[in-house]
Order: sequence, then C-alpha cells, then structure tokens
Amino acid sequence: MFQKLMVANRGEIACRIIKTARNLGIKTLAIYSDSDKNSAHVLLADEACYVGPSVASKSYLNIKKILEIAVVRNVDAIHPGYGFLSENHAFSKKIESKGIAFIGPGWKTIKTMGNKKNAKQAVLKAGIPTV
Repeated sequence: MFQKLMVANRGEIACRIIKTARNLGIKTLAIYSDSDKNSAHVLLADEACYVGPSVASKSYLNIKKILEIAVVRNVDAIHPGYGFLSENHAFSKKIESKGIAFIGPGWKTIKTMGNKKNAKQAVLKAGIPTV
C-alpha cells in the first residue's frame, strides 16, 4: 500500500481522489496554482504544494515541476485525475523512471491507445472483435 499519494489535478476529481485515499489510510499531497490556493482540494489534502501560475501550461501541465515536487515530498504514487496529464504517456514514463507509481494505465498502453490505428491493431491482436 502507498504511504503518500500526489494528486496532480484540481477541483472535484482531486477532492474525490483525496477522500478515497483518506479512507484507505493514505496521506495525500495536493498541488495548486495561484488561482487554486484556497480551493477545496488544497484544504482537504494532508499537504499542499504550489506548482505554478494559474495558466495550466505553467502549472498542472508542467511535468518537470510536478516531478520535482513528487521527489522532494517523497510520494509513492501520483494520480493524474482526468484531463491534464492523465493521457500523457511521457508523463507516466517519467514517473516510472523516478520509481514512483502512476495510478492509471502504463505508459506503453497510454501511447498505444492514443493512436486509433495502433489501438485497433492491439485490440485485434488480443482477439477482440472490432468494427
């Protein structure tokens, strides 16, 4: 079981992840931008860390900064929530390279499913009928 989970997202999805982690006895770390400093997910989490300005490309999409925070704050796992980096195979791969668990599909699966042609070939290879 994980000791500390970073939630790399904001809003309602982050709140749901934090509440579930709490029910499982897992400590949580929220990240927040300037505009989210006093948001519910920040207040619910056991810890919170500033990730950057309100513009998502400089905060919630800043892979380098998110990974720096994760390493410094000693998290065991990162949950991307939905949107933002949840379907970014490079993010998942970089998390894995740091020895941190990515809560979601593996990076190879994300990469495969992100391309319709490759996804269909993978599904056919698995013996699943397609249209």
